[in-house]
Amino acid sequence: MELTIIISTYNRAESLIRTLDSVIQQDADPATWECLVVNNASTDNTKKLFTEFAQKHPEFNLRMVDEEQQGLSFARNRGIVESKGKYLAFIDDDETVAPTFVSGYMSLFNAGYAFVAMGAVIPVYESGRPKWMSTYTEKMIANPINLGDKPFTISHKIMPAGGNMAFNRELFTIYGNFDTDLGRKGSELRGGEENDLFRRIRSLGERVFYAPKAVVYHHIGDDKLTAEYVDKLSYGVGCSKRIQAEKEGTLDELYDDESRKRFYTFILSLFYTLTFRPAKSKWLWRMRNGITRGIKGC
Repeated sequence: MELTIIISTYNRAESLIRTLDSVIQQDADPATWECLVVNNASTDNTKKLFTEFAQKHPEFNLRMVDEEQQGLSFARNRGIVESKGKYLAFIDDDETVAPTFVSGYMSLFNAGYAFVAMGAVIPVYESGRPKWMSTYTEKMIANPINLGDKPFTISHKIMPAGGNMAFNRELFTIYGNFDTDLGRKGSELRGGEENDLFRRIRSLGERVFYAPKAVVYHHIGDDKLTAEYVDKLSYGVGCSKRIQAEKEGTLDELYDDESRKRFYTFILSLFYTLTFRPAKSKWLWRMRNGITRGIKGC
């Protein structure tokens, strides 16, 4: 088994099946890869729908394991333990993958010079991209990444998306697993566990490569475009930043950085207002204020 696709899922049964429908369209030989779904204490019909799907497609290596400890980091770490592949690729249950996803990663890893890799994340807005969304609010909500059609070593300034990342499994023996103090837990929209892992990896000089054919499509439903969701997500982002800073002893630096970003947000917001785009200004401030609340009040 060369590669394992790991999907952590929580109460998104129908979305998971959509993801699996794309997984089985791979152009790679099914004997060379598997798909491992980690059911993270779901209370819906996730297990039932997965079992039915797997029975309909016995020619593919589709498995499900349970992780009762709620939290995305717990689920991903369970996936690492239970996987059989030499390489591990992580995607989310609200995504679909291109037919070249598996082969794109395997060709990069098998070339012998990649230890860590990432691919493109293309947002798919089910009701269209809202007019109020700016590049900055989109980064938090959809985290789009598209770096072209050539493989290369990405800059340290670019943080890979958690919904499309792949590793040689030996990496986790060297650098450790995902930090379970970070990442989403149930309805809490915290994050940062993949950022923490990549910081650890890069701190020791490891390079991260871009796999242009390993593309995922991030499906954004209307439920992720509400004020309530943006408030909750931005607060979770800020809270994650605070937890990480407390671990590293850099809380004062985080406060200073947030102050700078609030100043830049003011300038950008003013620009949007003066160019007759007040909605973009309003939602940009909503995002910034939520992050600030998370940093100060988590």
